[in-house]
Amino acid sequence: MAPPASWLIDRPESAPIAWFLFAHGAGAPMDSDFMRSMAELLVEQGLGVIRFEFPYMAERRQTGKRRPPNKMDVLLTAFQAQIDRAEAEFPGVPLYIGGKSMGGRVASLLAQENADGGRVAGAVCLGYPFHSPGKPEKLRTEHLAPMTCPTLIIQGTRDKLGSREEVTEYPLGSGIQLYWLEDGDHDFKPRKASGFTQQQHWQTAAAQVHRWLHPQGS
Repeated sequence: MAPPASWLIDRPESAPIAWFLFAHGAGAPMDSDFMRSMAELLVEQGLGVIRFEFPYMAERRQTGKRRPPNKMDVLLTAFQAQIDRAEAEFPGVPLYIGGKSMGGRVASLLAQENADGGRVAGAVCLGYPFHSPGKPEKLRTEHLAPMTCPTLIIQGTRDKLGSREEVTEYPLGSGIQLYWLEDGDHDFKPRKASGFTQQQHWQTAAAQVHRWLHPQGS
């Protein structure tokens, strides 16, 4: 069965160690520089990467008109349908779900139930939006506190949607592991004075995903 036309699939040269169902953020599509670069870097780490778009972004691609993100119930339903599809398309290989910013948030809301059912192995959130922009009191962490599903959150230390200083105060579940990119913003871009580059941070993020999947270096 051929993969749906709405997917962008990147495969390593050998059999993938796992598949990563990778959702975009609120404002940029599945082929943005961040999404494309991270997919390529994850493939170098041996993962197969499946990118897809939520309904509002797919509509924007067809019409050329910008649309706000769908309501959360629509996003959740759309992501779950992609999990179902990926599970059927690539059986027998561990499936991880996640995404950039909003995409990672949606994945995290589905991760525990799907992990409990044996459908996904874990979640990866790249730049998690811990709160609304400019509204640190509006937290998006309630479901994270009891989470036992293996979850990796990679975050820039000066991310305006959840800096290191802020996140250390949040109660996070036992399944969650945090990895910090020094001086990175929400797109992992550091300031020049930091001595790092955005590309270095993207490479580090991909390597950290691999280490998290294989903590013993297997």
